Amino acid sequence: MTAEPTTYGAESIQVLEGLEAVRKRPGMYIGSTGPAGLHHMVYEIVDNSVDEAMAGFAEVIDVVLLPDGGCEVRDDGRGIPVGPSVQYPEMSAAEVVLTILHAGGKFGGGGYKVSGGLHGVGVSVVNALSTRVEVEIDRYGERHAMAFADGGDLVDKLHVIGASPLRPDGTPRTGTTVRFWPDPTIFDDIAFRAATLTERFQMMAFLNAGLRISFVDRRPGHPADEVAFHYEGGIRDFVRHVNDAKEALFSEVGYFTQSESDDSGSMEVEVAFQWNTGYNADGLHSFANGISTIEGGMHEEGFKKSLTNTINRYARDNGYLKEKDPNLQGEDIREGLTAIISVKLTDPQFEGQTKAKLGNVPMRSLVERATNDKLAEWLEEHPSEAKRILQKSVQAARAREAARNAREATRRKSALDGAGLPGKLADCSSKDPRESELYIVEGNSAGGSAKDARNPATMAILPIRGKILNVERARLDKMLKNTEVQALISAIGGGVGDEFDYERIRYHKVVLMCDADVDGSHIRTLLLTFFFRQMRPLIEGGHIYIAQPPLYSTEVGRNKIYLKDDAAKAAFLADHPNHRNEFQRLKGLGEMDADELWDTTMDPARRTLLQVSVEQAVIADEIFSVLMGDSVEKRKEFIQTNASDVRFLDI
Repeated sequence: MTAEPTTYGAESIQVLEGLEAVRKRPGMYIGSTGPAGLHHMVYEIVDNSVDEAMAGFAEVIDVVLLPDGGCEVRDDGRGIPVGPSVQYPEMSAAEVVLTILHAGGKFGGGGYKVSGGLHGVGVSVVNALSTRVEVEIDRYGERHAMAFADGGDLVDKLHVIGASPLRPDGTPRTGTTVRFWPDPTIFDDIAFRAATLTERFQMMAFLNAGLRISFVDRRPGHPADEVAFHYEGGIRDFVRHVNDAKEALFSEVGYFTQSESDDSGSMEVEVAFQWNTGYNADGLHSFANGISTIEGGMHEEGFKKSLTNTINRYARDNGYLKEKDPNLQGEDIREGLTAIISVKLTDPQFEGQTKAKLGNVPMRSLVERATNDKLAEWLEEHPSEAKRILQKSVQAARAREAARNAREATRRKSALDGAGLPGKLADCSSKDPRESELYIVEGNSAGGSAKDARNPATMAILPIRGKILNVERARLDKMLKNTEVQALISAIGGGVGDEFDYERIRYHKVVLMCDADVDGSHIRTLLLTFFFRQMRPLIEGGHIYIAQPPLYSTEVGRNKIYLKDDAAKAAFLADHPNHRNEFQRLKGLGEMDADELWDTTMDPARRTLLQVSVEQAVIADEIFSVLMGDSVEKRKEFIQTNASDVRFLDI
């Protein structure tokens, strides 16, 4: 057998495939060709600029949505290198970065000490999925330019177009500008949503104290005012922002940081924290090199363990816990806690391509040591704040015990003993969760129609009466006494809260089917709040869906046409300008007979379901706190800000 050439390795395969592989399988690189993938294109470019900021070379990032649908990202970093590539001397280094996957300065070449864009595919993937990309690089006092078209074909080789403009101090500007236009043949829709982008930019500004990220939307019909994010307080300001819609337990935001270095590189952790009067214990949000680690990891494990130990030690030393009292549990202490953990390290190890979980074991040790020492010092220096934390934690422990008793009562009636499913549940005959669907239907009347309309083999119907308890304002013990909440927990079968068991869920599709009116939207939001706070794995696993019942009906000839909302009605009139029949506004699901409900909302061949996802848990946390919390002013502000973009109000 002939030996393989020594140059034949994985990197050779990637180079030979070039950018065509990205165009054939875009979902592998940006997740999807829907809205999430489209906005990910912007994030890839901005993240490169943020890496320059984390390296200490950039202070300002400007993002502009262009009038013709493109996007421009400009930074004042060092600028992409413009000299000849060492590996590909016939190409400039900038051309290599734009056209070859896994090419960049983030793989041990000394370009970056800390980086979030570890795979090095960002700007090349954006190039592959765009109709045109223009790059300008200010370096060595000269402005260099190059351009690509149709998925990465070089149409304008790197060349000097003039001198770099001068900074206010008289020195030549440095930095990189990237403009790109997404390919409409790749994406379902190439219209960016400004609010989605600014939410991400604000988070990046919080995580990089002193960095300024500005955003301008120059598209016709959009506000052209600049929005800028700049936080000298960094993650301390982040905590204040997240808690803004909540009632803080005390005014000060705690903060500590610690770093260490060895031959393998450097590690740094910074933590900001503040308790509020709320009842949720999921206010801990972690990041590694600016990447949201929504599945946690070693940094979260270290903080949680040390937080529990440190608070219990302080409680015993200061008489909040007597000798015979059991220790407070982690969930007791974390009730009402908002904390941001941001770590930076030279060689992060993320579990999975989504970078959702940090796997570096030494980081756990660093966070533990830092929390043990620095949090203990903070508690000693802030006795009044410590007292409020302990009083709240002790109350949470009592409520937990009450909730445990309520859970035990629920378990005794559970499906495991054959008699625990709620009486109003019309279950499906299938016992395979993968093909089973649970429709949560607003009202008994609609529930009756849904039961008659459904496919009983795979579709279960659970009618709920009225509006369920707002779980944003209630502890678990009170929640478990609510009849509608009990029915939801029993029907789904996976438990609730910290004890939720993903493997025991009885349905892989949970569909919220509410009226297409204000009350229906309120009920849907209450349900989403419940699932986000108490059964989050259902959302993270993609099992929660929102049905789309029509708001209008009209007749075309002998056929009845159903239209989802005002936008669909307007589109219909645009396509049928001579339509003369009236539009009937459907008041609710209960007014539809079984055939209508099946045809418009439940038939898998014709229905439209919105899948609920949470890409940024910290943003979702804030939205649910605003919408369902106690601050009327914050809720009003949110509604006014988003009223012009109501098609995105579903999470």
